[in-house]
Formats: sequence, C-alpha cells, structure tokens
Amino acid sequence: MNRFSKNVKLLFLVSFISSLALVSCKSKTAVVDVSKNENRKSVNKIIENYYNNKNEFSTLYIKASVQYATEKQNQNVTAEIKLKKDEQILISIRFLGITMAKASITPTKVSYYEKVKGTYYEGDFSALSQLLGTDLDFDKVQNMLLGRAIDNLKDGNYTETFADQVYRLDEESDGNTKKAFYIDGNNFTINKQEIKQTKEERMIQVVYSNKKEFKEMTLPLTLNIDSYQKKGKAEINLEYNNVSFNEELSFPYSVPNDYKRIIIK
Repeated sequence: MNRFSKNVKLLFLVSFISSLALVSCKSKTAVVDVSKNENRKSVNKIIENYYNNKNEFSTLYIKASVQYATEKQNQNVTAEIKLKKDEQILISIRFLGITMAKASITPTKVSYYEKVKGTYYEGDFSALSQLLGTDLDFDKVQNMLLGRAIDNLKDGNYTETFADQVYRLDEESDGNTKKAFYIDGNNFTINKQEIKQTKEERMIQVVYSNKKEFKEMTLPLTLNIDSYQKKGKAEINLEYNNVSFNEELSFPYSVPNDYKRIIIK
C-alpha cells in the first residue's frame, strides 16, 4: 500500500499539476521550407484559426483509464474528472472501485487528499509554482485536460515551421523555459505541446490523439504525457472512455478530520 500511496501522489502532482512544469525532446520529422509551400499560413493566421475552433460548454464529465509507468513500476487506476468551465475541476482517483484520492482545483485554490497515509494539501497556486519553478494556474490545468494550448497563444511571439501537415510554433524566448506547440494543419487543433526547463533538466511532452468532434468542441480522447527529470522518466497515459457535456454536476469535496496537512514551503 505504501507503493500505491506514492503512485497516487505522483498521479496528481505529475499528471495533473507538476507535468505543466516540464518538457520533451524534439520530434524527428523532416522539416520542409515553409516559405516555398503554398499551404503555409502566417503565425497570426494559424493562431486565429486555432481560436476559431468551438469551445462552448458549461460542464464536462470524463471517466478515464489512467496508466502510470516509470522505469521501476506500473500502476493502472481509473479517474473521474468533473469540470465546470473556468470555475472548478474535481478529480477522483479510484483503485479497484475504491476512491483513493481526490483533488479539487479552482482559480484560487488547490486541494487534494489521499487515503492511504491520510494526508492532504490545501493552498493556492503560488506555493506549487515556486516548488515547480514555473508559473501555474487554473487555466493551464484546464487547457491541458481539454487538449488546448496551455498558454494564450495570442500573447506570445513564435517562429514557425511546417512538416507533415503540422505547424510547429516555437516560442521566441531567451529565458530558461522553452515551449513548442504543434497544430494540425487541417483542423487547427493541438496535436502536441512541449515545455522545457534547461537549468533544471526537466522536460514534458503531451500528445493528443483519437480526437472526436462534439457539437461543443473537438476533444482528444487519448492523452500521452512523457516527463523527464534527473531522477528518471515517467509516462502517463489517459484514455477518456466516457464523456458528456453540459450535465448538472455536483463537486463534493471534504477532507476527513483526522488527516494530516502537508505544507509546501
């Protein structure tokens, strides 16, 4: 059970929170000279087309299978994700049908608890951002789960390449954090996003596939998260097995009285 407890924490902090602080390696594809390609679009037009995609819903319910793997172990669990757009995310992790952990995320507060060791965390994004070495907020968590760009692309400056009908936008930055967004040249949805922190030697790659078009939005049903740190590599695969929009959802979250609070300094 101790091993399971560690995995539960990693699933929350790596898959749904800390993964936003990492990045991945470059994909090995042949890059064409986009200046000679008639289908090439300007960066501004690519971003405009991306934001023209539908993203209109009030609530989203997801039941997912989650596989977590490191070089030493594997763990399979199920996850129930309830999302009230721009307001709250509630994630429940279950093992053999039993709820083992919950996380509640709002624009101002992050909370989670796990049953095995009886511990919980409660605070805002500032402590987690300081711990992870990158700015973290509600929108980034929400966007990652929805297959949306974690940043507002309209706020950045990018260089563009085009290969295999995919636009790659690399953020122009002299800082420690490097970001790249891969946008499908046909429907202008996100295929992949990468973040890299050079000094910390941390990387993450999030790949979105098996996309399904709903009347509310186009949603990827498969998320593959590969993260790399000095201490090793982790792979997290999510399969959205059941999805429904605009249902009336409840967001019950309460920490048992005898649980011990974790303080992040």
